[in-house]
Amino acid sequence: MTTDPTTTAAGTADVEILRTAVALARSARAAGNHPFGAVLAGPDGTVLLTAENTVTTERDVTGHAETNLVRRATAQYDAEFLRTCSLYTSTEPCAMCAGAIYWSNLGRVVYAVGEDELRAMTGANEENPTLALPCREVFRAGQRDLTVIGPVALPEAREVHEGFWD
Repeated sequence: MTTDPTTTAAGTADVEILRTAVALARSARAAGNHPFGAVLAGPDGTVLLTAENTVTTERDVTGHAETNLVRRATAQYDAEFLRTCSLYTSTEPCAMCAGAIYWSNLGRVVYAVGEDELRAMTGANEENPTLALPCREVFRAGQRDLTVIGPVALPEAREVHEGFWD
């Protein structure tokens, strides 16, 4: 299991793609969903797919941005190619999303807000009964390497949650 626990490991290109994920989170929130967004980038950093959270509007508890993205990515690309790709997300993948990411064969995850930070922001809000289970723990239980970079300090990733969980 390969992980990078530092926030400095994210390069300039990573930060720009994370900003796209945050813009998608903002869009999801404006549409009446939870504020989460995800981006799939190819090995050269080209944005291939984007997804927003659709839990509320589609009445689907599995409609997290990451699972929505993984569904589209695995339908469109083969596992070997996905191994060379990166998933960028505004917030650390939950346990469910981490499982989907693992099984999709994606090779790298970059996230802004950590699950622990999200939990502190949401408190006991019943709309986000988050598990205290970092994605690195889920990936570590697997049988293949997956690079994880995050949390990446990006103030706008926290700001998109302000006032939402109150």
